Amino acid sequence: MKSQAFRNKTFTVQSGLVVGALVAAVPAALAADPVKIEAVPVEIEVQLSTIEVKGEVDGGYVAKRASTGTKTDTPIHETPVSIQVVPREVMDDQKATTIKEALENVSGVRAQPSLGGTAGYLIRGFRTSNIYRNGLLTTQGSSLGDFDAANLESIEVVKGPAQLYGRTEPGGLINLNTKRGLDAPYAMIEQSVGSYDFYRTQWDVGGPVSQDGRWQYRFSGAWQDNESFRDFVSADRLLVNPSVTWRPAPGTDITLDVEYQKKHALADFGIPVIGTRPAPIPISRNLGDPNTPIGDQESLMIGFEINHALNDAWAIHQRFLYTDTDSVNTFVNPAPAFNAATALNQATGILQRNIFQQQSHQKVYSASLDLTGKLNLGAVTHDLLVGVDYYRSHNLYGSDGHWVAPNPALAIDIFNPGPSYGIPQSVFDATLLTSSTATPRSDVYNQWHGVYLQDQIKIDRLHLMLGGRYDWAETGRGRATRAAGFAGATDALFNSNPSLIRKDSGFSPRVGVLYELRDDLSVYGTWTTSFGANNAPAVNGATFDPQVGEQYELGLKAQMFDSRLVGTLAAYQLTKDNILVADLSTADPNDRIANKQRSKGIELDVTGRITQKLSLIAGYAYTDTEVLEDHAAGSPTKGNMLSNVPRHSGSVSAKYQFDGQHGFSVGGGAYMAGARQVDLANTAQMPGYVRVDAFVAYGGWKLAGSRITAQLNLRNLFNTKYYESTDPNSNVAPRLGVYPGAPFSAVASLRAEF
Repeated sequence: MKSQAFRNKTFTVQSGLVVGALVAAVPAALAADPVKIEAVPVEIEVQLSTIEVKGEVDGGYVAKRASTGTKTDTPIHETPVSIQVVPREVMDDQKATTIKEALENVSGVRAQPSLGGTAGYLIRGFRTSNIYRNGLLTTQGSSLGDFDAANLESIEVVKGPAQLYGRTEPGGLINLNTKRGLDAPYAMIEQSVGSYDFYRTQWDVGGPVSQDGRWQYRFSGAWQDNESFRDFVSADRLLVNPSVTWRPAPGTDITLDVEYQKKHALADFGIPVIGTRPAPIPISRNLGDPNTPIGDQESLMIGFEINHALNDAWAIHQRFLYTDTDSVNTFVNPAPAFNAATALNQATGILQRNIFQQQSHQKVYSASLDLTGKLNLGAVTHDLLVGVDYYRSHNLYGSDGHWVAPNPALAIDIFNPGPSYGIPQSVFDATLLTSSTATPRSDVYNQWHGVYLQDQIKIDRLHLMLGGRYDWAETGRGRATRAAGFAGATDALFNSNPSLIRKDSGFSPRVGVLYELRDDLSVYGTWTTSFGANNAPAVNGATFDPQVGEQYELGLKAQMFDSRLVGTLAAYQLTKDNILVADLSTADPNDRIANKQRSKGIELDVTGRITQKLSLIAGYAYTDTEVLEDHAAGSPTKGNMLSNVPRHSGSVSAKYQFDGQHGFSVGGGAYMAGARQVDLANTAQMPGYVRVDAFVAYGGWKLAGSRITAQLNLRNLFNTKYYESTDPNSNVAPRLGVYPGAPFSAVASLRAEF
């Protein structure tokens, strides 16, 4: 059932089809005026080390190169780092519309949403909300939804501290490689329909603009409208991503791209815990209200990348990304939102609630400048990287309404919620004129810049990686009353005495070694550190020392079946100190306390083609986590497991192609997770599960010069009841925010390629 506020839609199914029709017309225009492409020979010894290199895909699901781990185009098999790539073909086969769905194929990576959207991921047990786009840090802006996958060529995941990048978490880094201009004309339009009124139009058009091929373009995007298995929940979103690449001379390319995304979605905090398990209520039950206003998010990204070869051995690479997001999100939340024992009477099932709204306007500037080169000194080869980067963000965050004090008139029976549905608009309006805090307007400020150096040394079969990064960071948060507004918060941030801005700096080294035992088998080891400034106060207003991480890793890398199938087996131990967790002894959810945590485990990832017809992507993770130090009174969580991290998890997905590349194909996959702790206190558990998906496709039809592919995807084939995760204590307490997984659903799609 859709909320009333959602009926006034900005985008409709018809508008999506109109956009698709316009896109479909492009190949016809190209065919009317064919473009002759002339190859321009370029002889450059060094591989241009740009994040634009989206993984060298050798058919099927395998990628042999990835630039995120080293900022150079080093083959994965020669890199002493665990790197996994999810290529476009996997996303197309599984009909993954978000990065959350695509990342289910990578071991040790789990989404941890808040309010039903995906605002963060757990990698090797540690949470990160930082997502990189073409090598530069960006932001989702809010918890309304995940990054759409329509404009992605691949997703790269670096396991462990990604030491070359600032603002990373020690668990790992996620980098999104967007689609870029094409050498030859291509156009695709796809229409999908599915369960829960799912409608999606997706397109991808590209090719050369000029006859000499120096100008190329790409225009990709998607429009989607859907309801949900969750009562009252619905969403729509639009993504458009045009880009153009100019190659003015051999060895030089300049790319400009713009991404615009608009979303409407309803916040959903999930279901609570009763005792030690999620409450025994239908997974469709929504404990919010059908009259809740729909949330809105709008984002704009403008980026450019310049690569220029100075000579046969040296090149410079400059990247820039500007991100501007604006969002408003209203929801009926448990109250107190961060005190499950008070908010929910477990004996009666009565949940106390109130109305809360948060708004955010965030601007992010990211830039980097790299110099790469190659030196050959006899039998020793050096691949060198020297770079600087800069990051600055301001987030104007405001909150209205109440998340602490409940409104008794809004209490709801989780076992019989019907009588409490239908909150009048006047109640929303009156509540949002007040606030739980005296200073509900904030300016959250982060500024980083760093320098880094890396030398990849090759001596026959021995590969050494030596690197280091030095960071300077400024963090702070200014607060103001509603009357003073955001201007008052900014004034407090920069003009308070004593200053509210904390300055930190630190050095993070990295050492790695890899030895090729054979052409198809390598052994490696790394020691890596990370540095991350904290930007949250203690109860007394004091700030915290920077977060620091340290990892030791040993592993094997293999290439099998004539290098069609690649695999990585890694064993690691990772510790992170000065982690900020919620201080539950105070009423302010922004108050934090620090502790130290450890994760160790074994991971196996395999991707590629076993035969010419059988493709595979699979992973398994054994993850053992523990709180080593808890600085709260009495150390209540010391020795506990980290929340939402299963000890055993994994996935396997395969596709069998019967009749050539575009004939009949079938595929399926299984996704498994063991039991997980609901919260850091280990008060309850989510049971383990296995979810099975399947698909069938046929792409042998041709119509008016186009190739037509029909596909049917079945998700959760056996209708398994399971729970994905809990809120990370961002908007509600974990015991009040358990997110159910979706039951059985089907999506049918029809794709035309020109």
